[in-house]
Amino acid sequence: MQPSSLDSRSIGGVELLPVWALPRLGVSVRNELSDLRLVLNDRELRFTPVTGWRALGFTLPRPLPLPQVLEGSLLVPLEAVRALGVTVLADTPNLLDFAAPARVPATTLPPSSAVTPPATTPPAVTPPVATPPVATVPVATVPPSSAPATTPPATTPPATTTIVSPPASPAPGVTPAPVPAPAGTELQPLPTPAQPAAPLLPGVPVTPPPLSTRALANLDTVRVSRSMYRTVEVQRVVLEFSDVAPYSVGRGGSGLTLTLPGVTAQAQTQALPSGDTLAIRANPSGSAVQLDTAGGRSSVFTLDEPYRIVVDTVTYTDSSVPPPVNPAALPDGVTYTRRAGLHLLEFDPNRLTPRVVSAPLGRASGVADLVRAVGGVAGVNGGYFDPASNLPVDLVTLGGMMTSGSLEKRGAVGFTAQGQAMFGYPRPRYVLNGVFGSVTVNAVRARPDAALLTAFVGDGRTAVGGPTFTTLQVALGTGSVTRAGVGAVVPAAGVLAFTFDPLRFPQLPRAAAEPLTVTLNWQASDAPWDTAVDALGAGPLLVAGGRVVLDPAREGFNTAASIWRPTRQVGFGMHGTRPVIAFLEHGSPEAFASALAAAGVQVAMRLDSGSSATAYLAGGYGELGGYLNTVWSRPVPNAIVFVPRDPAVGAAPATAGPVGR
Repeated sequence: MQPSSLDSRSIGGVELLPVWALPRLGVSVRNELSDLRLVLNDRELRFTPVTGWRALGFTLPRPLPLPQVLEGSLLVPLEAVRALGVTVLADTPNLLDFAAPARVPATTLPPSSAVTPPATTPPAVTPPVATPPVATVPVATVPPSSAPATTPPATTPPATTTIVSPPASPAPGVTPAPVPAPAGTELQPLPTPAQPAAPLLPGVPVTPPPLSTRALANLDTVRVSRSMYRTVEVQRVVLEFSDVAPYSVGRGGSGLTLTLPGVTAQAQTQALPSGDTLAIRANPSGSAVQLDTAGGRSSVFTLDEPYRIVVDTVTYTDSSVPPPVNPAALPDGVTYTRRAGLHLLEFDPNRLTPRVVSAPLGRASGVADLVRAVGGVAGVNGGYFDPASNLPVDLVTLGGMMTSGSLEKRGAVGFTAQGQAMFGYPRPRYVLNGVFGSVTVNAVRARPDAALLTAFVGDGRTAVGGPTFTTLQVALGTGSVTRAGVGAVVPAAGVLAFTFDPLRFPQLPRAAAEPLTVTLNWQASDAPWDTAVDALGAGPLLVAGGRVVLDPAREGFNTAASIWRPTRQVGFGMHGTRPVIAFLEHGSPEAFASALAAAGVQVAMRLDSGSSATAYLAGGYGELGGYLNTVWSRPVPNAIVFVPRDPAVGAAPATAGPVGR
């Protein structure tokens, strides 16, 4: 039977075989479209786009169909393999069986230029298809259909340009007068009668006539549409053919070229509404379409009934404005809705899970960078921070370790290992336990203070301690001091360091290996905080139980300060069982809370807003990513990021954590 890797394909009714698999039939090959060679015993077939098929050592009984390029593979007609003398044992719709070859070639044939063809057998050639001159076809503009309600309004309404190409060429020597096709008339290709080969006379040189191949398809119509989303231009070029058209794609700095072997087309050049240039060229082996996009990102795909090749090009025309979210191309598990100025990104908890991600200590990053750093699909900026130092000013917990202390008065959101969200007012503190009893840590920071017991989570580059301070280093879960010393030290990444003045805390251990356990006391009963592995403090809490619960006085917010001004607002919450990132284009915290409650959000907390407000989604137009915010925001030290759920970790419970008041 036919080897499984030697699979035939049918294009335009022609059965084709991949060139790379022909050695299994005993055929030696040179697998290049520009210089194709097939050799079996004393017979050879050569093909180039200029000369077409040429037979050496024998005469072709009839013209051969063109080779094709499909999905990167060069294919030749089964008829060419038969002409070489390969024995086909069975050729049915379900079985293509060949005789076993005497040998399987192991080397590639050299270029044709390195081989002298035999002089005794003139090459068999096939006559050409002549292409008469064609009048320029007018360009018509077709109004676009209305965009979906969820799609951001385009700055420039979409416009569609239609270019109609003529049918395939008539017989050589006949030049019909160009007659415009009436509206609604389908253009059909004219028949092309075959030309007989010239008689061969012994000893008389033969001038090969031009190539003749059956046209596989005609490029009938070109449609072009263009839309603007903020400063992202989306252009679609649709090439419609009379039949299936093989193609290959070449990309260059200025755009791309579609090579269409065996396809007829009208040669013309058009300036598109976007300013790009579309050029259609005809050549002896087919045609080519060149699209100069001035740096845009293009993708190519096909559609059927009728057969079409579609080129979508995305150009970011002004990088000073963030690219928008593309509602038609959201990552799996993400839903986008918009209610006036309120935008909601909801996430399927069975596919995506939230976690807190931080930039290195003292640094700030764009939210998109934090998302990409952990392989996420979406993110929103986190809690408040000091712009001068980029240090958080409220709670940050990562992987069960508190890296920034809590203000102990504002709302916080936490996440379990399974991704369950909880909201409330925790007041977490590290507690050291040993033979001495227990001692509560005063602060989380690198800078020592003689009056305080401070904690710091090492990052491998930040020093703690000082000449008169003792620092105990503890690996989480070990139950004893790993290292102890006086003076400045740099704890390794992930190692807890506790620094103190031994005169102020004489009961604490002074040497390595002494018993010492560390716990994180959340000091809150409004949610199961002991199960939280990540947490972020921000506030205020906006919604609980589906109603507005805003209380700036309880959380210590000064409503007369700039932090309470109407501005861009971002938050994190739960809409039913689905976590949600919320973005309000402009408004006060009160307006934000009211909009969330009206949208059916059950619980939500505000995050750092204003100039920090960023809501990012991967993908977007041309893989630029998409932002709900319409102006660039400043870099931030942390973010809440949604990452694909680890199959080894169970799904989050269906309900959000409770909120105490």
